[in-house]
Parts: sequence; C-alpha cells; structure tokens
Amino acid sequence: MKLAALLSGGKDSLLALYRASKYHKIKCLITLESENDFSFMFHTPTINLTELQSRALNIPMIRVKTKGNKGHELLTLRRALKDAVDKFGVEGVVSGAIKSTYQNTRIQKICNDMSLYSFNPLWMNDEYDLLNELIRNHFEVIITAVAAYPLDKSFLGKKIDKNFLKLAKKMSVEHQINPVGEGGEFETLVLDMPLFNKKIVVDQYSSVFHNYTGRLLVNKAHLEKKVLQ
Repeated sequence: MKLAALLSGGKDSLLALYRASKYHKIKCLITLESENDFSFMFHTPTINLTELQSRALNIPMIRVKTKGNKGHELLTLRRALKDAVDKFGVEGVVSGAIKSTYQNTRIQKICNDMSLYSFNPLWMNDEYDLLNELIRNHFEVIITAVAAYPLDKSFLGKKIDKNFLKLAKKMSVEHQINPVGEGGEFETLVLDMPLFNKKIVVDQYSSVFHNYTGRLLVNKAHLEKKVLQ
C-alpha cells in the first residue's frame, strides 16, 4: 500500500514510519508547521529540521503551515492529505499516536471521509517496549522540549538511551511522568535512525527555560555521512 507519513521530527512519528516501511511504501512525508507553540494536534519544537529528515530519508515532503487552532489544524491536514493523494497516489496515512485519543480520532475521521487507510502502528503499545525498540534499533533521539516537574533545563538535549530508560521508570513512579512523553511532558528530535542515509548533526543551539517549561532551539544543523559500524 502507498502511504503518506505524518512527520513531526520526533521519535513517535519516525518509529511509526520505520514500522510501516517494512510492509508498505512510504511515498511522501507530511509536516504541518503550526504557528501556535501549544498546538492541539501537532508537535512544534525543532519542526524546521524535518526538512533535513526528509533529505536523509530520500522521501519527498509536503510541508504546510497552520494557524494552530483546532479547526484550522484539521482543515490544513485534510488539504495536505488531498495533495498527497493527487501528487503521490497515496492510499493511507501513517501516524505516531500512542494513547492520544484526541489526535487519533480526528485523524481517523479525516481518513474515513477521504476513503484513506489510517495506520497507527504504535497505538496502545507499552511505553517501555517502545523506548527499548528505539534503543535496540539505534535511533539517536534527543529531548527538545520539557513541560513538567521535575524535568529541568538539564533534560534539554538529553539522549533517549538506557540511562534515560531507568530515569523514565523512576519518574513515572514518583511523578507520574509518562515514559514517552505522551502527556506532553517532553518532546523529541530524531538525529539518526536505520532508514536515514545520513545523520543530522547539530552545529549551533540555544535554549529557553522557565518554571519547568523549556525548549532547545537548534539554530544550525547539517547532514553528515554515516560511519558504518
């Protein structure tokens, strides 16, 4: 089946794409760039770097801006999917929702209206299984935003690795932090994964942080040839 993949730049969208690519052809990527940092539907931190991810995947991208309010986000997504159907003949869409009913039901409704298949390969998966899958398959993932206690400034830029997995288990018990950030506690950026032909290298960055809410701002980045191991 020919699919479009919703690409936020974060671990969930790229893990979903990775799983889907084993059985289907990913014809294009769709990135919605919200003007609202607190978008109801879409990831916003470091969204500009999806351009580099598209090049690393060698998959064309449909990139559209949305105002970020509830109605306009859904209208923009519908238009982007129509564009994907017209240009690439896609028959369905891949998304990385795990337990967000708000996101999943709205994508499903649009797909139903357009007679498209809605593929959610991560839906209701165990959070720790997902983190382990990322680590096992050598995804290089960093945290780009935090929005919950006790996630302080030191978490910005932290890698999702075995040490983070231990910490995530502890924070889940002690502070009810969702291990994959599904509640918006943190956001991520994928710098490398098995389907990338090159990896993303961050050259310049800064950060903003106040009262357990902060973002990593990547000011400059480039693609670099991967070293075979």
